[in-house]
Amino acid sequence: MSVSIRNITTEDTLHLRRDVLYPHWQLEQVRVDHDDDGLHFGLYEGRELVTVVSLFISGASAQFRKLATAAHCRGKGYGKRMMQHISNVCLRHNVRTLWCNARDSAETFYLQLGFTRTSDIFYKDDIAFYKMEISLEPKTAASFSIIPAIDIIDGKCVRLTQGDYSQKKVYNEHPLEVAKEFEASGIQRLHLVDLDGAKKGAVVNWKVLETIAGKTGMVIDFGGGIKSDKDVAIVFESGAAMATIGSVAVKQPDLFFRWLGEYGADKMFLGADVKEEKIAVGGWLETTELSVFDFLQANMEKGVTQVFCTDIAKDGLLQGASTELYRKIIEKLPGIQLTASGGVSRIEDVEELQAAGLAGVIIGKAIYEGRITLAELKKFI
Repeated sequence: MSVSIRNITTEDTLHLRRDVLYPHWQLEQVRVDHDDDGLHFGLYEGRELVTVVSLFISGASAQFRKLATAAHCRGKGYGKRMMQHISNVCLRHNVRTLWCNARDSAETFYLQLGFTRTSDIFYKDDIAFYKMEISLEPKTAASFSIIPAIDIIDGKCVRLTQGDYSQKKVYNEHPLEVAKEFEASGIQRLHLVDLDGAKKGAVVNWKVLETIAGKTGMVIDFGGGIKSDKDVAIVFESGAAMATIGSVAVKQPDLFFRWLGEYGADKMFLGADVKEEKIAVGGWLETTELSVFDFLQANMEKGVTQVFCTDIAKDGLLQGASTELYRKIIEKLPGIQLTASGGVSRIEDVEELQAAGLAGVIIGKAIYEGRITLAELKKFI
């Protein structure tokens, strides 16, 4: 069943507010001060409104109130998805602090999302509350990030060789199991690729994203098939922290720059596929005459801050990373936060990339083939 988040009215929120939070109150009692001045959002499962929240922005700070999910829809990650949505809204309005008065029974939920408790317990209507707060300031990038990759075909965890769908190997039929293993080892990032979506030209495996986002605390970037406003919306509504954009940034730069402006630089992970220092697109079938250096510089000038680069001659072959290419990019574009992708085959490759000044590395087949163990990666976490 499709899930979407929409702007709604104050009136639309009242029944869920009352039924979930104050079942013995009259409907009019659940209105809050300045309700009509707020932004109200509803998450729909099909045609049914199942989660609501109201957001009140005041300069660089915003309060959200009355987050409520219907009882029969709890445990599906809808509250987390709604929180991601209003965080995105806040960032577009230059809000840097998001807060709420949370019931003590919900404290764990907010702590898992990164909120901190900023008050002693207090009571209202005989209900115990804490003030909870989170900073939306862009986080300083870690010195070096380990980002395992999960590629999805038919809902299963696979790897391709050289992007060839005929050279597919299934590693696990349950991607959530793989993600949980990564998380248990201390890894916090995940690179999730919808290979069916990439082939179709529209997001397909959003349910896999929704499941992993709802059942882990990993920071997920999701790519594959993101070609339209609808695709971007699905990706963020399904729980991704970042949208991975490749071909669109090459072929439709105005569209990409609009997304960059609407969602913010911290929500866009620009992927540059490279062959002989030229940008490749279309599942690597088409090499352009566009220099990777010119491409990245143009995007950085528009505000892009997060970039990963794949040397397609290396990807999936376990023949070592293109460290010299990455060094050259970093030398020509000082200040770039560049993540390496493709070819990593042993722990020494990871050490070499860190020493070369990379911001991180995406690792796929080397983990699945046992060339690099999660235990070996712990020293980078």
